[in-house]
Amino acid sequence: MTTRYIIGPDSRPGFTRYSRLHDDRPRARTVILAPERAYELDPIGLIVLKAIDGKTRLADLCESLAQQYAAPLDVITRDVTNLLQGLADKRLLRDGVDPFTPPKLSDFASTIAPFAGGPAGLLAELTHRCPLQCPYCSNPLELERSNVEMTAEQWGETFRQAASIGALQLHLSGGEPTARRDLEEILAYAVEAGLYTNLVTSAVLITRERLERLAEIGLDHVQVSIQDIVPESADRISAFEGGVPKKRDVARWVRELGMGLTINAPMHRQNIAHLPQIIDFAVEVDAQRIEIAHIQYYAWAQLNRAALIPTRETFMETVGVVEDAKKRLQGVLNFDFVIHDHYATRPKQCTGGWGRSILAVTPSGKALPCHAAQTLPGLTFDDVRERSLGDIWVNGAAFNAYRGTGWMKEPCTSCDRREIDLGGCRCQAFAVTGDPAATDPACHLSPEHARFAAYAETESHAPPPDFIYRRVGGAPQNS
Repeated sequence: MTTRYIIGPDSRPGFTRYSRLHDDRPRARTVILAPERAYELDPIGLIVLKAIDGKTRLADLCESLAQQYAAPLDVITRDVTNLLQGLADKRLLRDGVDPFTPPKLSDFASTIAPFAGGPAGLLAELTHRCPLQCPYCSNPLELERSNVEMTAEQWGETFRQAASIGALQLHLSGGEPTARRDLEEILAYAVEAGLYTNLVTSAVLITRERLERLAEIGLDHVQVSIQDIVPESADRISAFEGGVPKKRDVARWVRELGMGLTINAPMHRQNIAHLPQIIDFAVEVDAQRIEIAHIQYYAWAQLNRAALIPTRETFMETVGVVEDAKKRLQGVLNFDFVIHDHYATRPKQCTGGWGRSILAVTPSGKALPCHAAQTLPGLTFDDVRERSLGDIWVNGAAFNAYRGTGWMKEPCTSCDRREIDLGGCRCQAFAVTGDPAATDPACHLSPEHARFAAYAETESHAPPPDFIYRRVGGAPQNS
């Protein structure tokens, strides 16, 4: 098991292969790029982080800074140690020099102009093809066929435009992105655009050799989704045999190649009892992060709600499990925990707010304000091959439909949290109420909150029905 990296006088801290300083030109700042994150730095923090190189002892670094800025050595040592320990606990620093040097910014990435208010991330759904048939899939009910998928070159132009309006993180997703035979070419375009690259994968199709090629091109981070850690359960949930040992292998290869690793664990009643083992698995494969997210019930998951909703009691047990694990694994494993909406009293700020931080593009080039926006009626989505991404982001009708607070109805309009949760999830509101502008029913102020909570209370205590699996190109099938 990886142990916590403690920063001390003899430490020689440097960035890992999957973290680095980055010139965020659209926002005129320098940030640390890391898995799923961009950390903004103050001027002093930037000075310190520009000085770490994996060779210089902390004590020598602090002494040099104290002399350079005529500051007390004890104060400098304390502040620098605290800064670096915080980053080490996020698994962004290591002792010694990492053998991998990220590619230098291309001429294009080095000349990006300022752009106010752009997205922080781009979700690139490269394909809707997938070997798994997960009953909670959040892709739209109508999947896009392979013959309408954008070419690698078209994705490259999309990446350049996304970087020019502020995108830092690129999530290569699907479906299963490794089903694309030209994934290496697509990734090379992303690296050239200066984006931090995250491969979101079920891992069941990838080989060691292909992962090595992706690492050589410059892939930063891999997010491996798991359905369960108990093989029989995982196979039943995904309708795919042998996933668990393959995911373990791929996770090990990712870390052997030095890339960042996140384990993504969607939670529901069919795997919730195994959460402690799932956390242990993340530690075993040396993941830096784990995302434990109770699923939301729209798109295909809405069809399987009764089979997936856990009881309130079992959900609350996960809260305790995660809190205990956070304390026990400080500096070893970082947690993102998304609670169950049906047992909440306040809605979450969905995807950072509609049209505020994330932009998604479908396999055929439709630009979306959130990855599930196609579940909503009355929206028109622009094609990135026909309209510039910057224009779509600023002026696109779909992006402005629920941006800000002007679209809100009561009780959101007069709520003092309207600028905090931004109305919650539009897709969930529509799925429950039939009105995409309604208050998210996860909020206790929603007229539909009691009915929303009753779904869980009633269905979670009944025997779970069979899964309704999705079949690409065919009719739904029951387990």
